[in-house]
Amino acid sequence: MTTAHDGDRTEIVEGVITNVTPSWDHERAAKLVRRQIEARVDDLGCVEGSGNLDLPGSANWYVPDIAVVPEDSKSSAETDRVVKRRRYAEYGAPLYLLVDRMEQSVTLFAEPGSLGYTKADGPHPFGTAVRLPEPFGIDLDTSGL
Repeated sequence: MTTAHDGDRTEIVEGVITNVTPSWDHERAAKLVRRQIEARVDDLGCVEGSGNLDLPGSANWYVPDIAVVPEDSKSSAETDRVVKRRRYAEYGAPLYLLVDRMEQSVTLFAEPGSLGYTKADGPHPFGTAVRLPEPFGIDLDTSGL
């Protein structure tokens, strides 16, 4: 039986750095709530997720179980395009899928090397099926992105 949890999170709450490791029961509960609010969130023109939540004007940095934010909320596009891509390759992540909402395109980076990814498939315009290699082995439908 596996007891490790890969979803470790670090938060800054009132100046205190805290590592949070939610239990699988906790994750299941969040998933059940997300399923039930999904349709309404879409109706509101929002998106739900569990990403980092930086509170402007505050020293706090939360990682909520579920956050609902407007679809047009600002993103760190330049960080995704350059910094994260380089770092993921540096740490050996075999694939990096960049969904670029500003350019309305999808690019799959593969074959990490010391200077970044050595192979790029794309950019493909939204609506193009993008093949994700094994272990996924699927054609990703990008029409709804």
